[in-house]
This record gives sequence, C-alpha cells and structure tokens, in this order.
Amino acid sequence: MEFKEEMSRKVAYVDTVISEYMPQEESFQKTVIDAMKYTISAGGKRIRPVLMQAVYEYFGGTECICEPFIAAIEMIHTYSLIHDDLPALDNDDYRRGRKTAHVVYGEAMAILAGDALLNYAYETASKAFDLIPESLWIEEERVSDEDKFKMLKIELETRKNVEHAMNLLAKLPGIYGMIGGQVADVELTGTRLSDEQLTYIYENKTGALIEASMLIGAILAGATDADVKNIQDVAYDIGMAFQIQDDILDETATFEELGKPIHSDEKNDKVTYVTIHGIEESKEEVKRLSNEAITILDSMNGDSTFLKLLVQYLIHRTN
Repeated sequence: MEFKEEMSRKVAYVDTVISEYMPQEESFQKTVIDAMKYTISAGGKRIRPVLMQAVYEYFGGTECICEPFIAAIEMIHTYSLIHDDLPALDNDDYRRGRKTAHVVYGEAMAILAGDALLNYAYETASKAFDLIPESLWIEEERVSDEDKFKMLKIELETRKNVEHAMNLLAKLPGIYGMIGGQVADVELTGTRLSDEQLTYIYENKTGALIEASMLIGAILAGATDADVKNIQDVAYDIGMAFQIQDDILDETATFEELGKPIHSDEKNDKVTYVTIHGIEESKEEVKRLSNEAITILDSMNGDSTFLKLLVQYLIHRTN
C-alpha cells in the first residue's frame, strides 16, 4: 500500500463529506457561518475523521451511515481549536498557517462560531438516523418473510449502533472527556504537575476525541465487544502518543512546519511531558505507545495495514 496516496484519498473524501454537511450562508447568521467555514476549511490532517472512517472500513462498514459522524467529529474538533486559540485560553494568532478566527472575526464572533460548530455537529450526526434502512415498511409480496425478518434485524441493530455512537459523541467531548481535560489544563497551568495529573489531561483533552472517533467507527460497523475494547486500547495509545509528539514538535519544529507559533507551551507556562521527561525520553515514549498500538492491531483479524501505517505516520510527523 502506498500510504501517502491512500491518506490523500481519505483526506479528500473527508473534506468532501464535511463540505456537504456544512450549512449554507443565509440571512442574519451569515457571518457566524462564514467564521465556521473559515476555520474548518483551513485543512489540517483530519486525523480524527480519517481514523473513524478507517476503523469503520476495517470492520466491514460499507454504507454512508458513518458520514454524518465523520463531519460531526471534525466540527467538534474545530470548535475546540477556535476556543483554545481565544485570548482567555492559549491566545494564539495563527492556526494551520492562517490567522485564527478571533483575529479575523473578533473574539465575540469566534466564541459564537465555536458554539455554532458544537451545536451543528449534533444536528449533523443525528442525520444518521435518516440513513437507517426502513425494513419495517417493506410490503412487497415478492420479499419472503424470512428476508423481511433479516432486514428488520439489520434495521434494529443499525439503530442501536447509531444510538450508541450518539451517546459517545455526546459524552467523550464533554466534562468526562475533552472538556474535563481542558479544565484541568487551565486550572493547573503554572503549577508543578505530577505524571498522574499530566496523564489525566492528555487522556481527556486530546485522547477523548481520538477515542470517540475510533470507537464510533467500530460501533457503526457492528464490531464485537471484544474488538471495540481492542480499538479503545489502540485509541488510548494513539491519543497519548499524539499529544506527546505535539509537545516534542512545540520544542523542535519551525513555525513554517507547524503553521502556528512554536514554544507556545513555554509562553503559556504549561508543563508538558517534555518538560518533565526531556526530548529523548519523550521520543522513546511515543515509540513505545505506537508500537503497543501496532501490536494490538496485529493481534486482531482483518487487514489493518492502513491503520498501522497511520500510527507510524503520527510518530514521524513534523506538524
């Protein structure tokens, strides 16, 4: 498999899905929709929706029922970036090589754009219910009772999976996930963090949305409970490795590579994994976590080639 080509194909697919689900400019809300689109169209690696779609495919998902969730997870991620960049939090003027929303549209409109993306994410994800095949209403005489029963079973299982996915999408970005991690990050900034505190922040602020992405992909595809647990473990490793690699890049990359200010953690008086353990030990931990994720994938049935290459890519990324 040529990873770069496959990754480009998946990112292009994700971009198309997001574009199709974004709202159209209308009347007095046009400015906030412009701000939403400005930020979400800035590109980025689309890691979360790509992970969701890759896991969905890995477990045999073939229908479009995953697409509303693909768009929704990136909307939620983008809202979190808009709010992270605000003067009250990280106060960053650049993201993905472009001026941030509050610089372009003002702080008030940036807050509203973040709020709008979060709300619209759930409106978008709920559209998956409209994509569930409605076997209950099959009346054609040519369809046997046995086939009708099979279709009804598929419908009910699919509805159950979509409901489960909606629950995860509601919980993991919230106070028991991403927001909880963000709260700890804000309150503990400037203090000497323990490994336990730092792990909590990373598990939730960064890891929760990656976990949501991968679990939703598995659940919508009808993965078994055992497989869902394996994917949860893989997601944990990826989330932790991803954030530690971010810490490393904040110290070693250039502005041109990152598309945002470097040494921002130091500027904001934040303790990171690199602060506690140093660059070299941090790199080794990224490798360890990534290798652990690959080992779990190797233990599962199915072709996990792309997922393993994606994990490797995340280790060696420079932005």
